[in-house]
Amino acid sequence: MDNPPIIISASPHVHSDRTSQRIMYDVVIALAPAFLVSVYVFGINAFMVTTTAVVSCLLFEYLFQKYLLKTPTTITDGSALITGILLAFNVPSGLPIWMVIVGSLVAIGIAKLSFGGLGFNIFNPALVGRVFLLVSFPVQMTVWPTAVENNTSIADAVTGATTLGIIKDGLQFGGTMTELSAQLPSNLNLFLGLTGGSLGEMSALALLLGGVYLLARKVITWHIPVALLGTLVLMTGIFWWIDPEHYAHPLIHLFSGGAVLGAFYMATDLVTSPVTKKGMVIFAIGIGIITVVIRLFGSYPEGISFAILIMNAFVPLINKYFKPRRFGSKIKAKIVG
Repeated sequence: MDNPPIIISASPHVHSDRTSQRIMYDVVIALAPAFLVSVYVFGINAFMVTTTAVVSCLLFEYLFQKYLLKTPTTITDGSALITGILLAFNVPSGLPIWMVIVGSLVAIGIAKLSFGGLGFNIFNPALVGRVFLLVSFPVQMTVWPTAVENNTSIADAVTGATTLGIIKDGLQFGGTMTELSAQLPSNLNLFLGLTGGSLGEMSALALLLGGVYLLARKVITWHIPVALLGTLVLMTGIFWWIDPEHYAHPLIHLFSGGAVLGAFYMATDLVTSPVTKKGMVIFAIGIGIITVVIRLFGSYPEGISFAILIMNAFVPLINKYFKPRRFGSKIKAKIVG
């Protein structure tokens, strides 16, 4: 009797009870505290923007797969849900609803499904949608509602620059950090999230709580968040130590501008980040360096979105040069004479 044929399928080959769907919904749970803070600070606008982004991402994924690509629909795997939440977290609470829908279309239709869907996209879909909106509608994407005096709600008519925006504009016009300090929120308010900005950069505390949950659930590892934030703090700390009047304190850079959001929830995307630990560290350091360069020397006050997308493009190269050891390969032994 002939031996049955050996069928070799695509990886992964290790059986586990952890599905992609479970991982995605763990990320949704981790983002819940930050969402609640954004609703507390921005009110109904935060809820409307997030709901619109989520529903439109799910709808576009269903329509594209059902009627254009003619493939099985995957709207229940959680990936489109996360894309919608992260897209909402990267825009102002006052962004017109139709722009949110356009951003969702770009994120799902161009950044995700045009590459083949989950597991094949090169760039983080939510960030592609966000950058598209920023380039296409720069005014609306940089109008930030600010907290009213009691720091518990947002007045729709009250807008202003973000913390990094105040610093960037002030320094460009000859100001110093001492002069600008009166216009900046305290580090405590930055940490708690009682400031102006996009939905997802509100509360470093809430984002860190979610990040700890992801680490505990082993959805992510510490390598990317620690290396990214460590690089950010180290580089900005050096510049601040050299000239504190013309460079902001590293804690300001750490707690504002979406650094924590990017480090824990977007740079760690399982599809668009490296597969090895060494590769993850190199990837994260690159994001940190590019972010600091853009923030300190570029014309734009924030840079982590661009930095992540730039490093996403290098992931195939990083994976090539930082390959895991193949099972069964020879290990060189050191002979002690």
